Amino acid sequence: MKKYSYVGISFIVLVFGILFIPKIVNRIKNTSVVKNDRMSANNPVANEKLAYIKINGEPRKVPEFAFLNQDSIVITNHDYIGKVYLAEFFFTSCPTICPKMSQNLVYLQNKLKDYPDFGVASFTINPRFDTPGRLKKYAENYKVTDPDWHFLTGDRENIYELANAGFNIYAAENPDVPGGFEHNGYFALIDQEGYIRSRYDASGNPIIYYRGTIGVEEKMDENGEEEQITVLLEDIKKLLKKDE
Repeated sequence: MKKYSYVGISFIVLVFGILFIPKIVNRIKNTSVVKNDRMSANNPVANEKLAYIKINGEPRKVPEFAFLNQDSIVITNHDYIGKVYLAEFFFTSCPTICPKMSQNLVYLQNKLKDYPDFGVASFTINPRFDTPGRLKKYAENYKVTDPDWHFLTGDRENIYELANAGFNIYAAENPDVPGGFEHNGYFALIDQEGYIRSRYDASGNPIIYYRGTIGVEEKMDENGEEEQITVLLEDIKKLLKKDE
């Protein structure tokens, strides 16, 4: 009788394994693992090819622009063709998120110093105050060395049109907020042909933009938002290595 009892128990264990273990594994994947690993470098979904950001089914290209840089030289979107670059909207007198954004961009600049085809476009949303001279001093204060990092100023309406309609990155004057301007602390990643790119999240959707307000040393802010500079660095390198 013992022999048959062991066989019966083994059969029950086998059935349990077939029916329930896959469900337990899936449940774990769909909760804590996916939630905590959404932007991780170990996330296989996030490490797939980078997405093209699409509007009405068409890959989104950076609109035409032409502004003065910190050396009073006209820089256009065509100057960035052939380069991988980041676009941001900021202002030099910003008392809140801009200093952290600039620190993160300098961090990326220094990590990518061996890649000559990396650049940054920093558009001021306070062009009345941010003259080329002020932008140059700001660049010097942050030890900007990348020759393809341009701090850009010009017509206010054109800059706001580029931010809000061109990139869909919110920017506006608001006298009720610190500094008098409000804006999203996002970085847009643009490829060598001028297309806006991003990685996918764990659900297979493009994240669109990368948060620039949390430093790599912080990992997470007070709202529980994860830093994305680490994965942004990886994604920049993915695009740069296309031409290697």
